[in-house]
Amino acid sequence: NAQVAVQHRVREKSVELALYQLSDVQGQIDSYVSDVVRSYVPVMTLDEAFEKKDDISDAVQKKLTTEMEAYGLEIRKALVTEVNPDASVVASMNEINKQKRLRDAALMAAEAEKIKAVKAAEAAADAAQLQGEGIARQRRAIIDGLRDSITHGTGETLSTSQISELLLITQYFETLRDVAANNKSSTVFLNHSAGSVADVASQIRNGVLQAGPAQQLM
Repeated sequence: NAQVAVQHRVREKSVELALYQLSDVQGQIDSYVSDVVRSYVPVMTLDEAFEKKDDISDAVQKKLTTEMEAYGLEIRKALVTEVNPDASVVASMNEINKQKRLRDAALMAAEAEKIKAVKAAEAAADAAQLQGEGIARQRRAIIDGLRDSITHGTGETLSTSQISELLLITQYFETLRDVAANNKSSTVFLNHSAGSVADVASQIRNGVLQAGPAQQLM
């Protein structure tokens, strides 16, 4: 249903026509308005009916101006003031809007979770990078210190393998210190001797040398 307000007046030179041609002016206007509304609104969707109220108003005004001129009436303006859809249609539209908003809310929540996950991953990557850079600087400082303390005043230089073994020995004792400092750690049995440290260094060095050719073949 559509409510239409029509503003009209009698032409000054057509008073007799307006008084005697029609016995029910208002009824005739209502008939023309209903005819136009029935021809326009049924072919529109509900959204179009609300969006194109001005188009319906223009069509009503054009129809009334043409038809009522013969009866001495001038149509000043025709306005669609309200569109009243059926209650079931209103309920359906409300449900559609509700589901659309729920879907939008779900998409926004999922996007927010995605952003949080991405930012957390980026933060973890940055933290790991900074930690790695810190460990690398620490190891470099240890190597420089070991080399300087051993070769100071002798004029000798240490080879790469010797520096690596010194670094492994340092890390070995650091590991023992950390294990001992942790009061929640379980009992750990280690082959604690200078020879075992040399064996560990040899195993790591051999593993690195064997991994190099394997990577080249891949």
